[in-house]
Amino acid sequence: MMRIIALLILLIPGVLAGYGIKLMRDMVFGILQPPFSSLMLQFTVGLLFFVIGLGFVAGFILHRDRKRQKVQPRFQQKKEASLSKK
Repeated sequence: MMRIIALLILLIPGVLAGYGIKLMRDMVFGILQPPFSSLMLQFTVGLLFFVIGLGFVAGFILHRDRKRQKVQPRFQQKKEASLSKK
């Protein structure tokens, strides 16, 4: 059940990133989609969708791998210094 929920959580940002790629591609070919007034605005929104979607998926995978300790040492979280030492 947890795997299905994780898949659904990753599916929405993945679709968002895919739609962002489509918007950017359409701008390159000069195809203006209905909700946008200019090609530059369409490209900017597409880039924003792509970055947000990709960032969420990458962050999710990094968080999962950190919990399982399967990342390189440079990607591991730094341990905070204890406050009791003076």
